[in-house]
Amino acid sequence: MKILITGGTGFTGKALVKRLLDDGHEVVALDYKEGLKTQELRDWGAKVVIGSVTDEALVNSCIEGVEVVQHLAAAFRELNVPESHYDDVNIGGTRIMLKAAEAAGVRKFIYCSTCGVHGNVETPPGDETSRIDPADYYQRTKYEAEPLVLEAAAKGLDATILRPAAIYGPGDPERYQMIFRKVKQGKFPMFGNGKTLYHPLYIDNLVDALVLAMEPGKGKGEAYLIADEEYVEIEDLVRRAAKALGVEVNIPHYPIFPVIVAGHLCEKICKPLKIAPPIFPRRVDWYRQNRAFNISKAKKDLGYAPKVGLDEGLKKTADWYLQENLI
Repeated sequence: MKILITGGTGFTGKALVKRLLDDGHEVVALDYKEGLKTQELRDWGAKVVIGSVTDEALVNSCIEGVEVVQHLAAAFRELNVPESHYDDVNIGGTRIMLKAAEAAGVRKFIYCSTCGVHGNVETPPGDETSRIDPADYYQRTKYEAEPLVLEAAAKGLDATILRPAAIYGPGDPERYQMIFRKVKQGKFPMFGNGKTLYHPLYIDNLVDALVLAMEPGKGKGEAYLIADEEYVEIEDLVRRAAKALGVEVNIPHYPIFPVIVAGHLCEKICKPLKIAPPIFPRRVDWYRQNRAFNISKAKKDLGYAPKVGLDEGLKKTADWYLQENLI
Protein backbone atom coordinates (compact mmCIF):
# COMPACT_ATOMS: atom_id res chain seq x y z
CA MET A 1 0.00 0.00 0.00
CA LYS A 2 0.94 3.64 -0.25
CA ILE A 3 1.04 5.11 3.25
CA LEU A 4 1.43 8.73 4.37
CA ILE A 5 3.10 9.31 7.73
CA THR A 6 2.93 12.83 9.14
CA GLY A 7 5.65 13.60 11.65
CA GLY A 8 7.61 11.05 9.66
CA THR A 9 11.11 12.32 10.46
CA GLY A 10 10.65 12.24 14.25
CA PHE A 11 11.41 9.41 16.64
CA THR A 12 8.15 7.48 16.33
CA GLY A 13 7.67 8.44 12.70
CA LYS A 14 11.08 7.18 11.67
CA ALA A 15 10.60 3.85 13.43
CA LEU A 16 7.22 3.43 11.72
CA VAL A 17 8.66 4.36 8.31
CA LYS A 18 11.31 1.64 8.69
CA ARG A 19 8.77 -1.01 9.70
CA LEU A 20 6.38 -0.20 6.85
CA LEU A 21 9.15 -0.14 4.25
CA ASP A 22 10.42 -3.48 5.55
CA ASP A 23 6.86 -4.79 5.16
CA GLY A 24 6.93 -3.80 1.48
CA HIS A 25 4.80 -0.64 1.54
CA GLU A 26 5.40 2.62 -0.29
CA VAL A 27 5.89 5.40 2.25
CA VAL A 28 5.62 9.18 2.10
CA ALA A 29 6.99 10.92 5.21
CA LEU A 30 5.76 14.48 5.77
CA ASP A 31 7.35 16.64 8.45
CA TYR A 32 7.97 20.33 9.05
CA LYS A 33 11.74 19.95 9.31
CA GLU A 34 14.59 17.61 8.64
CA GLY A 35 14.69 15.25 11.61
CA LEU A 36 16.79 12.54 13.19
CA LYS A 37 19.15 11.40 10.42
CA THR A 38 16.44 12.06 7.82
CA GLN A 39 18.72 11.01 4.98
CA GLU A 40 18.40 7.44 6.26
CA LEU A 41 14.70 7.52 5.39
CA ARG A 42 15.54 8.51 1.83
CA ASP A 43 18.22 5.84 1.65
CA TRP A 44 15.68 3.24 2.80
CA GLY A 45 13.37 4.28 -0.03
CA ALA A 46 10.86 6.62 1.59
CA LYS A 47 9.77 9.84 -0.09
CA VAL A 48 10.44 12.67 2.38
CA VAL A 49 8.45 15.90 2.07
CA ILE A 50 9.39 18.88 4.22
CA GLY A 51 6.40 21.04 5.08
CA SER A 52 3.59 21.55 7.57
CA VAL A 53 0.32 19.72 8.06
CA THR A 54 -1.19 23.21 8.20
CA ASP A 55 -0.37 23.68 4.49
CA GLU A 56 -3.55 22.44 2.82
CA ALA A 57 -2.16 22.45 -0.72
CA LEU A 58 0.90 20.49 0.34
CA VAL A 59 -1.18 17.96 2.26
CA ASN A 60 -3.43 17.44 -0.76
CA SER A 61 -0.41 16.76 -2.98
CA CYS A 62 1.10 14.31 -0.48
CA ILE A 63 -2.12 12.34 -0.02
CA GLU A 64 -2.67 11.59 -3.70
CA GLY A 65 -2.95 7.82 -4.17
CA VAL A 66 -2.55 7.15 -0.44
CA GLU A 67 -4.54 4.30 1.13
CA VAL A 68 -3.56 4.75 4.80
CA VAL A 69 -2.71 7.89 6.79
CA GLN A 70 -0.71 7.63 9.99
CA HIS A 71 -1.14 11.09 11.51
CA LEU A 72 1.65 11.44 14.06
CA ALA A 73 2.63 15.09 13.51
CA ALA A 74 2.20 17.38 16.51
CA ALA A 75 3.57 20.47 18.15
CA PHE A 76 5.07 18.91 21.26
CA ARG A 77 8.14 20.28 23.01
CA GLU A 78 8.25 23.62 21.23
CA LEU A 79 8.67 25.98 24.14
CA ASN A 80 9.47 29.23 22.30
CA VAL A 81 6.17 29.53 20.43
CA PRO A 82 2.78 31.03 21.35
CA GLU A 83 0.12 28.65 22.63
CA SER A 84 -1.84 29.33 19.44
CA HIS A 85 0.84 27.38 17.56
CA TYR A 86 -0.32 24.22 19.33
CA ASP A 87 -3.91 24.93 18.28
CA ASP A 88 -2.86 25.56 14.68
CA VAL A 89 -0.83 22.35 14.34
CA ASN A 90 -2.55 19.88 16.64
CA ILE A 91 -6.16 20.86 15.97
CA GLY A 92 -6.01 22.75 12.67
CA GLY A 93 -3.52 20.34 11.14
CA THR A 94 -5.69 17.36 12.06
CA ARG A 95 -8.73 19.05 10.54
CA ILE A 96 -6.81 19.58 7.29
CA MET A 97 -5.55 15.98 7.27
CA LEU A 98 -9.06 14.59 7.78
CA LYS A 99 -10.53 16.76 5.04
CA ALA A 100 -7.83 15.64 2.62
CA ALA A 101 -8.24 11.99 3.61
CA GLU A 102 -12.00 12.09 3.02
CA ALA A 103 -11.56 13.79 -0.36
CA ALA A 104 -8.88 11.32 -1.45
CA GLY A 105 -10.89 8.26 -0.44
CA VAL A 106 -8.29 7.08 2.07
CA ARG A 107 -9.36 3.70 3.46
CA LYS A 108 -7.80 4.07 6.94
CA PHE A 109 -6.87 7.05 9.11
CA ILE A 110 -4.96 6.64 12.39
CA TYR A 111 -4.65 9.59 14.73
CA CYS A 112 -1.88 9.48 17.32
CA SER A 113 -3.10 11.29 20.42
CA THR A 114 -1.55 10.92 23.92
CA CYS A 115 -2.34 9.29 27.24
CA GLY A 116 -1.74 12.77 28.65
CA VAL A 117 -5.33 13.69 27.81
CA HIS A 118 -6.26 11.91 31.07
CA GLY A 119 -3.92 14.04 33.16
CA ASN A 120 -3.25 12.67 36.63
CA VAL A 121 -4.90 9.26 37.03
CA GLU A 122 -6.49 9.49 40.46
CA THR A 123 -7.50 5.82 40.77
CA PRO A 124 -4.87 3.89 38.78
CA PRO A 125 -4.86 2.07 36.54
CA GLY A 126 -7.02 4.23 34.32
CA ASP A 127 -8.64 3.25 31.06
CA GLU A 128 -10.25 4.95 28.07
CA THR A 129 -13.27 5.93 30.17
CA SER A 130 -11.16 7.71 32.79
CA ARG A 131 -11.70 11.42 33.31
CA ILE A 132 -10.31 13.69 30.61
CA ASP A 133 -8.13 16.23 32.39
CA PRO A 134 -5.27 17.54 30.20
CA ALA A 135 -2.60 19.33 32.20
CA ASP A 136 -1.13 21.62 29.53
CA TYR A 137 -1.76 23.09 26.09
CA TYR A 138 -0.12 20.17 24.28
CA GLN A 139 -2.40 17.64 25.94
CA ARG A 140 -5.42 19.93 25.60
CA THR A 141 -4.96 20.42 21.87
CA LYS A 142 -4.28 16.75 21.26
CA TYR A 143 -7.57 15.92 22.95
CA GLU A 144 -9.52 18.67 21.19
CA ALA A 145 -8.57 17.10 17.87
CA GLU A 146 -10.05 13.74 18.88
CA PRO A 147 -13.71 14.76 18.32
CA LEU A 148 -12.77 15.78 14.78
CA VAL A 149 -11.56 12.23 14.15
CA LEU A 150 -14.67 10.72 15.71
CA GLU A 151 -16.89 13.02 13.64
CA ALA A 152 -15.13 11.88 10.46
CA ALA A 153 -15.56 8.25 11.54
CA ALA A 154 -19.29 8.82 12.11
CA LYS A 155 -19.52 10.14 8.54
CA GLY A 156 -17.85 7.01 7.16
CA LEU A 157 -14.06 7.42 7.38
CA ASP A 158 -12.42 4.34 8.89
CA ALA A 159 -10.56 6.26 11.61
CA THR A 160 -8.94 5.07 14.84
CA ILE A 161 -7.37 6.98 17.75
CA LEU A 162 -4.35 5.72 19.68
CA ARG A 163 -3.26 7.30 22.98
CA PRO A 164 0.36 6.23 23.57
CA ALA A 165 1.94 6.28 27.01
CA ALA A 166 5.55 7.44 27.60
CA ILE A 167 7.41 6.44 24.44
CA TYR A 168 11.10 5.55 24.69
CA GLY A 169 13.78 3.47 23.03
CA PRO A 170 16.94 3.56 20.89
CA GLY A 171 16.96 6.34 18.35
CA ASP A 172 15.67 9.21 20.46
CA PRO A 173 18.35 11.44 21.99
CA GLU A 174 15.88 13.23 24.30
CA ARG A 175 13.50 10.86 26.07
CA TYR A 176 15.08 9.16 29.07
CA GLN A 177 18.38 10.93 28.43
CA MET A 178 18.09 12.88 31.69
CA ILE A 179 17.31 9.70 33.63
CA PHE A 180 20.24 7.73 32.24
CA ARG A 181 22.66 10.65 32.50
CA LYS A 182 21.94 11.24 36.18
CA VAL A 183 21.94 7.52 36.92
CA LYS A 184 25.34 7.13 35.25
CA GLN A 185 26.65 9.95 37.46
CA GLY A 186 25.60 7.87 40.46
CA LYS A 187 23.06 10.26 41.96
CA PHE A 188 19.44 10.87 41.00
CA PRO A 189 17.66 13.63 42.99
CA MET A 190 14.06 12.56 43.63
CA PHE A 191 11.51 15.30 44.30
CA GLY A 192 8.64 13.85 46.29
CA ASN A 193 8.31 10.29 47.57
CA GLY A 194 9.21 8.52 44.31
CA LYS A 195 6.00 6.48 44.36
CA THR A 196 4.31 8.30 41.47
CA LEU A 197 3.26 5.76 38.84
CA TYR A 198 4.73 5.90 35.35
CA HIS A 199 3.78 3.84 32.30
CA PRO A 200 6.51 3.34 29.68
CA LEU A 201 5.93 2.37 26.05
CA TYR A 202 8.84 0.86 24.13
CA ILE A 203 9.02 2.15 20.57
CA ASP A 204 8.70 -1.28 18.91
CA ASN A 205 5.53 -1.97 20.90
CA LEU A 206 4.00 1.31 19.74
CA VAL A 207 4.89 0.57 16.12
CA ASP A 208 3.19 -2.82 16.49
CA ALA A 209 0.02 -1.04 17.62
CA LEU A 210 0.14 1.49 14.78
CA VAL A 211 0.47 -1.33 12.25
CA LEU A 212 -2.33 -3.36 13.82
CA ALA A 213 -4.63 -0.33 13.67
CA MET A 214 -4.23 -0.17 9.88
CA GLU A 215 -6.42 -3.24 9.37
CA PRO A 216 -9.79 -2.31 7.81
CA GLY A 217 -12.55 -1.80 10.35
CA LYS A 218 -10.34 -2.33 13.39
CA GLY A 219 -11.14 0.22 16.05
CA LYS A 220 -13.25 2.44 13.81
CA GLY A 221 -14.48 5.40 15.82
CA GLU A 222 -12.69 4.21 18.97
CA ALA A 223 -9.79 5.43 21.11
CA TYR A 224 -7.18 3.09 22.59
CA LEU A 225 -4.57 3.50 25.28
CA ILE A 226 -1.29 1.95 24.15
CA ALA A 227 1.39 1.11 26.70
CA ASP A 228 3.70 -1.66 27.85
CA GLU A 229 2.42 -4.46 30.08
CA GLU A 230 3.99 -2.94 33.17
CA TYR A 231 3.72 0.39 34.93
CA VAL A 232 6.12 1.25 37.73
CA GLU A 233 6.85 3.72 40.50
CA ILE A 234 9.32 6.32 39.24
CA GLU A 235 11.94 5.39 41.85
CA ASP A 236 11.75 1.78 40.64
CA LEU A 237 12.19 3.03 37.07
CA VAL A 238 15.37 4.88 38.10
CA ARG A 239 16.76 1.81 39.86
CA ARG A 240 16.04 -0.39 36.86
CA ALA A 241 17.72 2.16 34.59
CA ALA A 242 20.78 1.83 36.85
CA LYS A 243 20.61 -1.94 36.49
CA ALA A 244 20.47 -1.56 32.69
CA LEU A 245 23.67 0.52 32.86
CA GLY A 246 25.30 -1.81 35.36
CA VAL A 247 25.84 0.93 37.97
CA GLU A 248 24.75 1.78 41.50
CA VAL A 249 22.65 4.90 42.06
CA ASN A 250 21.93 6.97 45.15
CA ILE A 251 18.42 8.50 45.24
CA PRO A 252 18.16 11.32 47.80
CA HIS A 253 14.67 12.73 48.33
CA TYR A 254 13.71 16.42 48.37
CA PRO A 255 10.41 18.33 48.80
CA ILE A 256 8.55 18.80 45.53
CA PHE A 257 6.67 22.05 46.21
CA PRO A 258 9.64 24.41 45.58
CA VAL A 259 10.24 22.69 42.24
CA ILE A 260 6.60 23.16 41.22
CA VAL A 261 6.87 26.88 41.93
CA ALA A 262 10.22 27.12 40.14
CA GLY A 263 8.81 25.37 37.06
CA HIS A 264 5.98 27.87 36.66
CA LEU A 265 8.22 30.87 37.34
CA CYS A 266 10.91 29.74 34.89
CA GLU A 267 8.38 29.20 32.12
CA LYS A 268 6.80 32.65 32.65
CA ILE A 269 10.17 34.42 32.76
CA CYS A 270 11.75 32.59 29.83
CA LYS A 271 8.79 32.66 27.44
CA PRO A 272 8.92 36.42 26.62
CA LEU A 273 12.69 36.13 26.23
CA LYS A 274 12.23 33.23 23.78
CA ILE A 275 14.68 30.99 25.60
CA ALA A 276 14.16 27.42 26.75
CA PRO A 277 13.54 27.30 30.51
CA PRO A 278 15.79 24.95 32.50
CA ILE A 279 12.71 23.61 34.26
CA PHE A 280 9.02 23.86 33.34
CA PRO A 281 5.68 22.47 34.61
CA ARG A 282 5.54 19.48 32.25
CA ARG A 283 8.93 18.29 33.48
CA VAL A 284 7.90 18.68 37.11
CA ASP A 285 4.71 16.70 36.45
CA TRP A 286 6.88 13.61 35.97
CA TYR A 287 7.46 13.58 39.73
CA ARG A 288 3.83 14.00 40.77
CA GLN A 289 1.28 12.87 38.15
CA ASN A 290 0.24 9.22 38.09
CA ARG A 291 0.23 7.63 34.64
CA ALA A 292 -0.85 4.01 34.81
CA PHE A 293 -3.28 2.36 32.44
CA ASN A 294 -5.26 -0.77 31.67
CA ILE A 295 -4.56 -1.74 28.05
CA SER A 296 -7.08 -4.57 27.79
CA LYS A 297 -9.26 -2.72 25.25
CA ALA A 298 -6.38 -2.50 22.76
CA LYS A 299 -5.56 -6.15 23.37
CA LYS A 300 -9.14 -7.23 22.76
CA ASP A 301 -10.03 -5.04 19.77
CA LEU A 302 -6.69 -4.57 18.00
CA GLY A 303 -4.89 -7.77 18.98
CA TYR A 304 -2.21 -5.65 20.65
CA ALA A 305 0.39 -7.60 22.64
CA PRO A 306 3.48 -5.67 23.79
CA LYS A 307 6.49 -7.91 23.14
CA VAL A 308 9.35 -5.92 24.70
CA GLY A 309 9.34 -5.69 28.49
CA LEU A 310 10.71 -2.85 30.59
CA ASP A 311 14.07 -4.35 31.56
CA GLU A 312 14.82 -5.44 27.99
CA GLY A 313 13.75 -2.05 26.65
CA LEU A 314 15.84 -0.14 29.19
CA LYS A 315 18.91 -2.26 28.38
CA LYS A 316 18.55 -1.67 24.64
CA THR A 317 18.05 2.05 25.23
CA ALA A 318 21.00 2.32 27.63
CA ASP A 319 23.27 0.53 25.16
CA TRP A 320 22.22 2.93 22.41
CA TYR A 321 22.86 6.02 24.55
CA LEU A 322 26.32 4.71 25.38
CA GLN A 323 27.04 3.83 21.76
CA GLU A 324 26.04 7.32 20.64
CA ASN A 325 27.98 9.01 23.50
CA LEU A 326 24.78 10.73 24.67
CA ILE A 327 25.27 10.00 28.36
